Amino acid sequence: MSEGLSVPSLADMPSPAVEERVTFRPPPRETPEMDITPLIDMTFLLLIFFLVCTTAALEGAVELPPARYGTAVGPADAVVITVADRPGAKLPAVYLADGKKGDPLPDNLDTQEQAIVKAVEAGVARGKSIVLIKAERTVKEGEVVRIAMAAGQVPGVRLHIAVMEVE
Repeated sequence: MSEGLSVPSLADMPSPAVEERVTFRPPPRETPEMDITPLIDMTFLLLIFFLVCTTAALEGAVELPPARYGTAVGPADAVVITVADRPGAKLPAVYLADGKKGDPLPDNLDTQEQAIVKAVEAGVARGKSIVLIKAERTVKEGEVVRIAMAAGQVPGVRLHIAVMEVE
């Protein structure tokens, strides 16, 4: 080696000033999550509650007889009331006969009810305990019920609603 050149060693080198800086990082933030376990538990409890209550309510229901094939009621054995639709009119046409015979009852609810009760009472006096209501297909159900309620005011009558049997 040459005498004029010397390589300083690491131990001979001046050490630079080492700055130690401590940096504090905040902990990583967790995204808030909702625990839905209690919500699921409550849903199942409500479901069980409603199932138990529904079955208890069904036990108190009235058992209805099974439907049977009906027998025909002839107009000769019954007081027949025919109800026909009148487009644009407030009330349907009500006839106290089998079919559209004669004049319909006036368009007054009280007058119609009184006339129906009188006709049914007259039929009961003649031995007819059945009231047969024939209504066109386009007549509203509420009108048929209203007429049936009027006819049902007479004690001892049985109400029948006429239907057409489709083969």
